[in-house]
Amino acid sequence: MLPPTDPDQLPKDPVVPVPLPAPHKIVMLSAGGLATLLAGLSMLGPFSIDAYLPAFPQIMANLHASSIQVQQTLTAYMLAFSGMVLWHGALSDAFGRRNVILVALVVFAIGTFGCAAASTVHYLWVFRIMQGVSAGAGVVVGRAIIRDLYSGAGAARLLSMVTMIFSIAPAIAPVLGGWIVTWFDWRAIFLALCAYTLVLGWVCWQHLPETVPQAKRQPFNPRFLAQSYGAIFSSFLFHMKAGVTALNFAGLFLYITASPVLLPVHLHLGPSQFAWLFVPTVSGIFLGSMAANRMAGKYTFARQIGIGFAFMLSAVTFNVVYHLFLPPALPWTVLPMFFFTFGSSLIAPGATLLALDLFPHIRGTVASCQSFVSTLLGAIVAGVIAPALSHSVLALALGQAGFALAALACWLTSRQYRRVLARRAR
Repeated sequence: MLPPTDPDQLPKDPVVPVPLPAPHKIVMLSAGGLATLLAGLSMLGPFSIDAYLPAFPQIMANLHASSIQVQQTLTAYMLAFSGMVLWHGALSDAFGRRNVILVALVVFAIGTFGCAAASTVHYLWVFRIMQGVSAGAGVVVGRAIIRDLYSGAGAARLLSMVTMIFSIAPAIAPVLGGWIVTWFDWRAIFLALCAYTLVLGWVCWQHLPETVPQAKRQPFNPRFLAQSYGAIFSSFLFHMKAGVTALNFAGLFLYITASPVLLPVHLHLGPSQFAWLFVPTVSGIFLGSMAANRMAGKYTFARQIGIGFAFMLSAVTFNVVYHLFLPPALPWTVLPMFFFTFGSSLIAPGATLLALDLFPHIRGTVASCQSFVSTLLGAIVAGVIAPALSHSVLALALGQAGFALAALACWLTSRQYRRVLARRAR
């Protein structure tokens, strides 16, 4: 037999080798485009929670489920979300930001389509868990992406822009859900959310960059993870800086979770009048984020955070003094929420970035831990504190003031601690 290289054994028409496909080329977005994309990813959470709330009666009737069983679909989602949010960042440190987000979107799309196709409430629980374990990736990994690409004023500007766009979601989600369930049925809500997820996935595939090169990725093994989480959660400065954003969020979440009692019982408003609370709240977040975007680079983080606390403390002081002497009434009971959320939105970008910079080599893990702290405190507020204070608007005002003062104490303590460390280093 002749060797295969003998020209006599070659076919008359040589086979032209097929070239390997070129790597997928990512078209980079502008800063505004990236902010919009990351905000769109962050919106998956609010859409998953708020959009299907108006459909609870239909779900009960269609799946022959009790109100408690349908309520547990929300509980299943929240438990899965809060448990997994601690891991999205570590996964992105090890396997890449882009990869984690793309996989999370696939899981979320499957879970959302499964919700639409669920034949029993038990199947709905399972697919809601799939949504929960994947919905938080955009929030957590998005923060790390911003800090990977930008620093200082640029990062603060982009983070505030994401918050500004994201703030629209909690306001429009229940409205859109109500329209869809009126025109179609509850399954159409999940189908619409699935379509939204597929569009997000396509845009991420085309435009979302990988911001952690292979050489800078961290190992994903028990020992390294234990060291990383141990270093973060044993850091006094992390708890102080993460505490600022978590406590501010708790002050906002206190009123949101108390709204089913605050609005109908104390303010005598109907189901269609919840905008009295949500419009000033969302407006404060939106305009505060816009102001933070304009202030980035012109003010130091410390000064911007100080201005934010001035707004928040003015809001809670008015709220407490008013309800000490006067009964709940519109608009005075809800007006302080605008100034409270305006101030907290000025604070959030700087406080978030300062916490991420404590451990620059594992920013994704730090972002996960930040989100976990806020989620855990939010769960305590919803399950324990809000029910305990909802009997009185004054009690709610005092509770919110307590959270604001605790956040201020965390911020001042962190600054003093840094001064002490700086003196010791000389």
